[in-house]
Amino acid sequence: MNDSSWGARPTAGYWVPPDQGSGRGAPPAGPAYDAQDALLPSATQPMPIVPDTPAPPQEPMPSAPQPAPAAPQPAPKKSAGRDLGAAIGVGVGLGAVIIASLFIVKAVFIGVIAVAVVVGLWELTSRLEERKAIKAPLVPLAVGGAAMVVAGYVRGPEGAWVAMALTALAVLVWRMTEPPEGYLKDVTAGVFAAFYVPFLATFVALMLTADDGAWRVLTFLLLTVVSDTGAYAVGWRFGKHKLAPRISPGKTREGLLGAVAFAMAAGALCMEFLIDGGTWWQGLLIGLAVAASATLGDLGESMIKRDLGIKDMGTLLPGHGGIMDRLDSLLPTAPVVWLLLVAFVGSG
Repeated sequence: MNDSSWGARPTAGYWVPPDQGSGRGAPPAGPAYDAQDALLPSATQPMPIVPDTPAPPQEPMPSAPQPAPAAPQPAPKKSAGRDLGAAIGVGVGLGAVIIASLFIVKAVFIGVIAVAVVVGLWELTSRLEERKAIKAPLVPLAVGGAAMVVAGYVRGPEGAWVAMALTALAVLVWRMTEPPEGYLKDVTAGVFAAFYVPFLATFVALMLTADDGAWRVLTFLLLTVVSDTGAYAVGWRFGKHKLAPRISPGKTREGLLGAVAFAMAAGALCMEFLIDGGTWWQGLLIGLAVAASATLGDLGESMIKRDLGIKDMGTLLPGHGGIMDRLDSLLPTAPVVWLLLVAFVGSG
């Protein structure tokens, strides 16, 4: 509606009654008033002026900005827990030394075993003294341990047993030169160390005495390493169920299954292609036994380290820890592989 429909605009937008002036009493024509409206008194309420165009719609009040949702945090990546590059480099270097000495001169390999035994004994006795004040005599252990390995290679199982007995006797006598306080725990730890490190390592020397001794030792090393690798790879990728959380929280049942699968496959291949007179099914059994003994050996040393309150036995090998941290699965596996090889293909 516009202003022309109303005729002449009344004063200030109001209608003036007829008694307030001539010429202005006639009501305007228009649809908003009728005859009765013209007779209303002057108190008639004013009619508001309606604008020609509708009012623009009001814009909604801006709402308070909502905080952006927090970006989802990526799941933490699993970590190997060690310097993988250093571990691989050290492992390759040790492997090269072992393979070269094993297939070039057997006597050199016996020397490698003896050195590993002496260093392992030094690490073990040092940690016992530091953490538990147990003073297992190192000198008779080192001399007797090296002699044990040589005696096993030269004289066979009988020589290893004799050397073990003489080493234990030397530990008892050597400790007598000190005060009697703590004698029992010191000599007990000494005899344990003599059995745990050099005596078990002697079975590697016994394997080497066979005609295909180098291949037997290589099979033993390969199966143990493959078992550890399978346990690590499968456990790291798929491990969810803890194997022994109070002893070694990092080990899982899935990792154990990986160790068994990898070791059995490697055992079948090694017995079929490396060992004279061996068959694949014998390799499956040896692989299964290796996976079990290597896992138990690893858990056994983890138990020792937890009792001592340490993570590693030493720091000699970057990415690995100490020598004993690499011998943990090898030492208990050596007599198992030696015995099964003798049972399947003989000692010659």
